[in-house]
Amino acid sequence: MDKTVGIIGLGIMGGAIARNLVARGWRVIGFDTDAAKCAELAEADVVIVENVAHVVRNAPIIMTSLPTPAAVESVAKAIADSGQPPRIVVELSTLTLADKLRFEAILKQAGHIALDCPLSGTGAQAKLRDLIVYASGDSAAIAKCVPLFADFGKQSADLGVYGNGSRMKFVANHLVAIHNVATAEAMILAERAGLDPKLVVEMVGPGAGGSRMFQMRAPMMVEGKYEPATMKVSTWKKDMAIIAEFAGDVGVETPMFTLTQPVYTQAMAMGLGDQDTASVFEVLKKTIVTAPKSGNKNGK
Repeated sequence: MDKTVGIIGLGIMGGAIARNLVARGWRVIGFDTDAAKCAELAEADVVIVENVAHVVRNAPIIMTSLPTPAAVESVAKAIADSGQPPRIVVELSTLTLADKLRFEAILKQAGHIALDCPLSGTGAQAKLRDLIVYASGDSAAIAKCVPLFADFGKQSADLGVYGNGSRMKFVANHLVAIHNVATAEAMILAERAGLDPKLVVEMVGPGAGGSRMFQMRAPMMVEGKYEPATMKVSTWKKDMAIIAEFAGDVGVETPMFTLTQPVYTQAMAMGLGDQDTASVFEVLKKTIVTAPKSGNKNGK
């Protein structure tokens, strides 16, 4: 296949994906409104162009990784207005189903094929090609993209009709929200019990109580370092609102997920919006620690 791909949006995810593809022999045509990001990726041999139309002109497959619904819609319109032959446009962002469907409709009217392909994984995982691609939409187009997905992710699947990728991502992120807060709670429990936190990470992570979120975020909690963020609290709050709306739409109450929302809200109130979601550890340290019972020598 033609190993040329366009990437619109060179942030945490898009930038890491671009670097991995270049390393595996792809010619990556990139665009972002942030000049600093463009300059950084140019040094990594990404071909930076001046606008969306130039990406569409030069790449048969285009991936979009964008921060807001407004940005996604604007890019869809720019692709549709480019006047170029049919392209496969792979949308990687986490958005509501309504936003994804609007993206598809704009592109379809102009003769392009939109795929809904959100990613499971953080920015740190993106650097290591440790992503899962939840692909949905036109099966023939997805098949053409499989070699592309394999060069920046560890696994992908054709999930069927357009939108199923997002539905799968909502289920995955529902669990991430819970596991992240559960990790913080467990690490505080271990700390108050007098256990060596580094040993807790080493021994609990691979065991039955471990999770990917524990393995990734518990070390950050031990160090108390939440930057650079692999997922900002502010971005995560947006994703959580999308999940809550989705659950309501399909008629499912989510008591465990709902209980985590005030923790992330408090993180925002504490000025942690630009820090990694592991910073919920700092929230819980201020809200769940109580005086130990008399005679408990391990309590602090």
